[in-house]
Amino acid sequence: MCFLESTDFESAIRLAVSIGGDSAAITGSIAEAYYGIPKHIQVKASGYLPKEMQDVIIKFKQTYG
Repeated sequence: MCFLESTDFESAIRLAVSIGGDSAAITGSIAEAYYGIPKHIQVKASGYLPKEMQDVIIKFKQTYG
């Protein structure tokens, strides 16, 4: 429902977080596939990850786009 009521990736996540539970994880997956994740959110989020996890994400993107 959160995704269906959203207008972009960020609005989908904000709606899901306001509901709570697992809705943000589920909504985030759908919203990413449909809208993509804005670059500024990707950069901010990656800053919270350890270097090893950032390396995994880079390799994944290189392999699968």
